[in-house]
Amino acid sequence: MLFLFTFAGGNGHFLPTLPIARELAARGHQVRYACQELMVRTVEAEGLIAIASGGRTLLDPSARRPLVTLDRNAEEQAVRGTFAGRIATERAGRVREIAGHWKPDAIIRDELDFGAAVAAEALEIPHAGVTVLAAGGMIRAALVADPLTALRAQYGLGADPALSMLHRYLTLTPVPPSYRDPTDPLPSTAHHLRPAVLEAVGDTGPAPPGDRPTVYFTLGTIFHQESGDLFGRVLAGLRDLAADVIVTVGRELDPRELGEQPAHVRVERFIPHASLLPHCAAVVSHAGSGSVIGALAFGVPSVLLPMGADQPLNGDRCAALGVAKVLDPVTCSPQQVGQAVLDVLDVPSYRAAASRLRIEIRELPHAGHGADLVERLAIGRGPIVE
Repeated sequence: MLFLFTFAGGNGHFLPTLPIARELAARGHQVRYACQELMVRTVEAEGLIAIASGGRTLLDPSARRPLVTLDRNAEEQAVRGTFAGRIATERAGRVREIAGHWKPDAIIRDELDFGAAVAAEALEIPHAGVTVLAAGGMIRAALVADPLTALRAQYGLGADPALSMLHRYLTLTPVPPSYRDPTDPLPSTAHHLRPAVLEAVGDTGPAPPGDRPTVYFTLGTIFHQESGDLFGRVLAGLRDLAADVIVTVGRELDPRELGEQPAHVRVERFIPHASLLPHCAAVVSHAGSGSVIGALAFGVPSVLLPMGADQPLNGDRCAALGVAKVLDPVTCSPQQVGQAVLDVLDVPSYRAAASRLRIEIRELPHAGHGADLVERLAIGRGPIVE
């Protein structure tokens, strides 16, 4: 069988789909990706076929933007106007063209690739969504139903005010059930899986105790380009701790921009989470879904600096679950950052709460179960209910 995977953003939209794609390819199926042009090489580096399909969301590699005050309403409007608007419109036509040529047995898309969902419906191809917004809360009918109804009409599809299209057949969710915001429950077609980081590293346990804990600091693969002086302020708060500090600045930034560092501080462009998180005692991050769920997969508490997208919702959820402290990235001082890290390291409740999530995550099915479900979808062409 042939399976077409699609995603509308960067690594945070790609990586949750990758374990399922790999498993299907290992079973002898044909697997292909359709993504924005700047992600084609990333997909190909994993040994998979990819083709550019429009809907640019990534910044130019040389771009820099200032750090701005978080505006939750503006982030929601970006989902409506950008993902459900411009990007969905651009991608719907291109994905329909690609799928019409390749004729996949099923389309597997990240949950924000609304254009791929419309294309699949227009071609009557069964499709599955992959959750990339861990806490939920941003894909609401009141927010995106109108632009998606207008887009559906362009392809001869009827109105869908309840957004049933998005979960019609199958939703794969690499997030533990208790993490999801209870005010935004998943549908009956949702099936939970282990997050991608565990498929890469296996069943490694919590970081072993040592004389000096390891603290990891990242702003992800998107927001590092619009972080202003945040790297410098946070690093100033971390370098005086009795800890080994590892910082990743992203492939677009030069580590030398942060200046000379003491021997216990290591600055790199990129380190795979799977090789780093098992050895960490705390993570300082922008509260991106991949960073948060990755830390929890190893029972690691966090200090969170939500900057945009779904990050404030992850901050809310992590605070409610007791697995993180949340700071304002615009106003936090180096001293506040350092104290917050000491708190999550020294107050037992943070690690205990993170360990409970780790156990829950480890009990979730592997990617092979996700591949089984996708095969069932392609054969049966109907909803797969939990």
